[in-house]
Amino acid sequence: MPSTSDIPQDILARAAKIKLVAFDVDGTLTDGRLWFTEDGREIKAFHVHDGLGIKRLREHGIEVAIISARISHAVELRAEQLGIDHVYQGKSDKLGCLEDVLHGTGLAAEQACYVGDDGPDLAPMAICGLAIAVADARPEVAGAAHWQTRARGGEGAAREVCELILAAQAT
Repeated sequence: MPSTSDIPQDILARAAKIKLVAFDVDGTLTDGRLWFTEDGREIKAFHVHDGLGIKRLREHGIEVAIISARISHAVELRAEQLGIDHVYQGKSDKLGCLEDVLHGTGLAAEQACYVGDDGPDLAPMAICGLAIAVADARPEVAGAAHWQTRARGGEGAAREVCELILAAQAT
């Protein structure tokens, strides 16, 4: 994570307002590869550093959500381990899902951060106060983001997001 002096002031100002961080899964919390066992079970790898960052967000009163178009038992297990209450899988309408989360939490869109990597993430990113693309995001997603991580999806990108927000709110 770069020091806050390396981050543009407008990004720090946006991050200082965040009360909810919503993450995509495949390509954001994971490296985007899909692994299947011989018997058809899906396996996902999550980075431990990302998990600690997410726990720190929650400890500081910031809501965390997972919004995924796919359904995976591994995501359910990881969210449970991290204490994430807002877990939405099988949601092709990610924007509608994010709007439902905002309504349910009483938060405004400018208080939300959305982190993604691919086309389905563009709509929720467009309404958020802080839209973030992971380092290896599709070019159109990177172009729509306010900020882009240095780490790739599944390789510490979520931790960078968490540290950015916590640092901005500590100043």
